[in-house]
Amino acid sequence: MRRLISELPRPQPRASLDDCNCAAVRPSVEGGCELNQWFEHLTEQVALAHDEAAVRATLEKLSQEAGFGAYAYLSLQAETHTAISNYDIEWQQRYLERAYASIDPVVRNARDKLEAFAWSNEASLRMSKERRAFYGEAGEFGIRSGITIPIKAGFGRMAMLTLASADADFAQGQQLNPVLAASAVAQLHARLEGLGAKPTFRTPIRLKSDELTCLRWSAEGKSMRAIAIIENTTYANVAFFIRNAKAALGATTLPQATAMATKFGLI
Repeated sequence: MRRLISELPRPQPRASLDDCNCAAVRPSVEGGCELNQWFEHLTEQVALAHDEAAVRATLEKLSQEAGFGAYAYLSLQAETHTAISNYDIEWQQRYLERAYASIDPVVRNARDKLEAFAWSNEASLRMSKERRAFYGEAGEFGIRSGITIPIKAGFGRMAMLTLASADADFAQGQQLNPVLAASAVAQLHARLEGLGAKPTFRTPIRLKSDELTCLRWSAEGKSMRAIAIIENTTYANVAFFIRNAKAALGATTLPQATAMATKFGLI
């Protein structure tokens, strides 16, 4: 996992979580005046943003003002990830198509801790070859350190905002009020959801026509047996198509798969 950078006061490190250096970060509630003001400004500007373009412009402008070169808002639902970011387009596409979220230590730490933290992609010999390769790729696109603020978004979902820098040491010493930061990110998430913001990239979801057909009939309130009759096929075939659709979406139930397919504009 990317080495987490402690903030003042320096916390006691915890045991390593995987094949790299890792220490929990306890952000300072006091101090960090500039960054705290940044999150206050983010809250205000997002509230004033009248459309998606205005929110993106706000994130771009404020991330630059804070000294970070880039931002990334990531929404995670089941195994599907949606990103709104100004990271290099090639990196965003590669990240989602190769499912890098499954090995990204920032995402893994956010899932485990659900608290604001600073990170650096400084590699070590203790890391796996796969992890070191990931760091190298991210560094090529100017992503070497940053801060990440994860939040729960309800109904098993979570979201996070990352401010990234090309300087591997930039995030060190950054201080913030974790409550203020989480509140600002929660409002950003709610605003983007309310505006129906179109993601920069989303995890590729590949469903076959039979699978989409079954999900669409399910969205229309038809049972699996009814779908089998309508489509002149067997119940076993419908169950097979729906099982594959759920796996592709990362859903555990048919209602969840139907809701996700509808939300993503697949049916």
